[in-house]
Amino acid sequence: MITKKIAFDENKYIQLQVNEIKKRIKNFDKVYIEFGGHLLRDYHANRVLIDYKKDTKVKILEKIKKDVGIIYCIYSKHLENGRDYNSNLEFRKLVLEEIEKLHKKFEKIDIVITRYKNENSGKVLEKEMKKKNIKVYFSKTIKDYPNDLDEILGKKGFIEQPYIQTNKKINVVIGAVANSGKMGICLAQIFLDSKNKINSGYFKSETFPVFNLPLNHPINLAYEAATADIGDKNIIDPYHKKAYGITAINYNRDIENYKILKKIINKIISKKNKMHDYKSPTDMGINTVKKAIVNEEKIKEAARKEIIKRHKKYIERKEKREVIERMEKILKKIIP
Repeated sequence: MITKKIAFDENKYIQLQVNEIKKRIKNFDKVYIEFGGHLLRDYHANRVLIDYKKDTKVKILEKIKKDVGIIYCIYSKHLENGRDYNSNLEFRKLVLEEIEKLHKKFEKIDIVITRYKNENSGKVLEKEMKKKNIKVYFSKTIKDYPNDLDEILGKKGFIEQPYIQTNKKINVVIGAVANSGKMGICLAQIFLDSKNKINSGYFKSETFPVFNLPLNHPINLAYEAATADIGDKNIIDPYHKKAYGITAINYNRDIENYKILKKIINKIISKKNKMHDYKSPTDMGINTVKKAIVNEEKIKEAARKEIIKRHKKYIERKEKREVIERMEKILKKIIP
């Protein structure tokens, strides 16, 4: 019998991520884990890591299923207008399909419509979910979030946000698409938990960028290419370098937000909370991708193909000039 040679050991990766999650949750009464990328359909990871399946993240959660609840975030503007879809109806169809699949897999699921401004589409979704016994929460915009600490921690900040009644130790916070407001929901929940004497924590389960691969490694460049249209860029984590003397790769939004997020965290949690140990944005994530790579050259080649494919896609979509120019710079790094 011929055994298929693999490029990425999915089983090893799943177990490594599960082990890291279990290690972290021991420090808290309750945790909020933000999962980067798509939970049910990670096609990008599947194309680049080859043997990584589109539902690998779900398989991770199924290992700890009895302790897991899902908090599904939808930005109200996306629900009203659609995002990267032909219409709001197409986006809405995606949302309903995902909720249905998640509801079948996990006992507890809550929906949060973020930055809500009384759009009708939110109320329509709430009525539909009521028939399925799924609770829908409406989160309002906080003025000058995340920069104004006084506003965030004042009378119209986190204290005014809906308190999602979770009954699970592990609360996985995901979004329909990028920019769904996941981080804000996690921080608001931790703040509200603290008011109820619950020692809760936050961390991220990451796939890309891979923090312990070089900045210009094709895997990391492929992630940068995939997010070029929303302005994401891989950079060296300066906080990690300063704290540990180690080069770690993160991306611009996490780096930019870390300083203010650390201030918020320090204000809303007790001195005993283990989140005080986070010295960098990289510390806030768990990522064991590198340890599960079996054939790096094969994956590098897949990543290069992905970058070329993204470049063509952006041209076909007639993306903004700055996106095309960024892609051209990325291409030069993989094609001498």
